[in-house]
Amino acid sequence: MSGTLNLTLRVWRQNRSLPHGGFETYPAKGISREMSFLEMLDVVNETLIKEGKDPIAFDHDCREGICGMCGAVINGRPHGHLKETTLCQLHMRYFNDGDTIVIEPWRARAFPIVRDLVVDRSALDKIIAAGGFISVNAGGAPDANAIPVGKEIADQAFNAAACIGCGACVAACPNASAMLFTGAKIAHLGLLPQGRPEAMKRVREMVRTMDRLGFGNCSNETECSAECPKGISIKEIARMNREFIKASFS
Repeated sequence: MSGTLNLTLRVWRQNRSLPHGGFETYPAKGISREMSFLEMLDVVNETLIKEGKDPIAFDHDCREGICGMCGAVINGRPHGHLKETTLCQLHMRYFNDGDTIVIEPWRARAFPIVRDLVVDRSALDKIIAAGGFISVNAGGAPDANAIPVGKEIADQAFNAAACIGCGACVAACPNASAMLFTGAKIAHLGLLPQGRPEAMKRVREMVRTMDRLGFGNCSNETECSAECPKGISIKEIARMNREFIKASFS
């Protein structure tokens, strides 16, 4: 097997000042199979800059699958075709020589395009600001460790807290719903003793903010959970719905 790939990229290009964008085609030659997807885009951008062209804009930061900054739709799938993998951890050895790769930004009304593959995901921050916090001083780690929490509950809270807020669930959903993201943020606080006193207020405010920002409703397609790079379960949506119904009657 050759150590390098020659690929064709079809990349969505769009400036924020323009109402519409379109695909442009670029060659990606001599790409090492050991590169990550973002490193491949770096190489393509170096070539574009040398040619006096605008580089492809894309989000990135830690490149370790932790921060949630990176994200694009690769051949129709957020973060690409590998299960529970962020875009920065998707490596080129999972593509074949001669492949054509279609690269698009997240598509959602609540995620306006800034430029090319970069979208404004501040709507997720607004959902967090509406209630994704504990407003009292909960102390430090020793204080938390002094409160007994059953292992099953602790595991559920930890699994929900694994959400990195990348927005892949929104991009994968045909309704551009943020319910998996919101459900995970509600669960990881609401399951723990420190978060229970504000649980009802939290779920009311976060769900209402999510709806106000223009995210769609959940229709149980389950693409969100399937494409989540951290494997957040669709059960978090069911949990959130139950909590919201109870809070609505309180």
